[in-house]
Amino acid sequence: MTQSPPKLTDPAQLARNRARATPDGMFLQQDAADEVQDRLTEVNRPFTKPAVVTGFPQIWADFFPNAVIVPDDEVLALAPGAHDLVIHGLSLHWANDPVGQLIQSRRALKPDGLFMGVMFGGQTLSELRSTLSEAEVAHTGGLSPRVAPMGEIRDLGALMQRAGFALPVADSSLRNVTYSDAFSLMRDLRAMGEGNALDQRLKRPVSRSLFADVAQRYEQHFGTDGRIPATFEMIFLTGWAPDDSQQKPLRPGSAMARLSDALNTDETKLPD
Repeated sequence: MTQSPPKLTDPAQLARNRARATPDGMFLQQDAADEVQDRLTEVNRPFTKPAVVTGFPQIWADFFPNAVIVPDDEVLALAPGAHDLVIHGLSLHWANDPVGQLIQSRRALKPDGLFMGVMFGGQTLSELRSTLSEAEVAHTGGLSPRVAPMGEIRDLGALMQRAGFALPVADSSLRNVTYSDAFSLMRDLRAMGEGNALDQRLKRPVSRSLFADVAQRYEQHFGTDGRIPATFEMIFLTGWAPDDSQQKPLRPGSAMARLSDALNTDETKLPD
């Protein structure tokens, strides 16, 4: 009997975390939606049937009032071929099956429709990860899952290809936020709805001394002028639903002119 792979995310805990989010914690969701809007203005095409996949519907509805807004459930409530634009809004990093989310988004697109996703990437909370690990090893001799593992840009570009998108592109943008201390950062993560929702998280209470040590180590390693930094990496994924009208690479050997002629140089044959 084949065992299913372990889940990354506990959906019930993720829902509880999001329910406790507050308006003042939505600044990165708003920043992501704003940048998606800006990027879409660079696409020389109108979109009349957009859809947004998100865990924070009100934020994204404010930016895309004409879009169909659906939750980032395991099965997306999107009709096949119904949309010319699908946006996955800063929630893909919590998906238990990110490729499945991408495939469903592609299937919801009309031919030559556009997908644009934004998610937190691997550099996110790098400072907190390192200090948490260091402090927990010192206190307990081991590690427990506390911050979700997030994809690297090179891997996410490959996921877009696996999902069947044409002309896939992945790029990243860093946001640096400063806080008075690590406790302020952790309060902000709760306000964002981005607290620990890992399925394998430690579920018993942790001593406050551990987090006091985290705060001290964070300040020692990264603090400057009484503030600590926190890095948030946003990765933007763009791809198109395949269509015959799209540009395609030429077949190898089908070129009509030599590169050496264009460069006005002699061609040197490589030895066998």
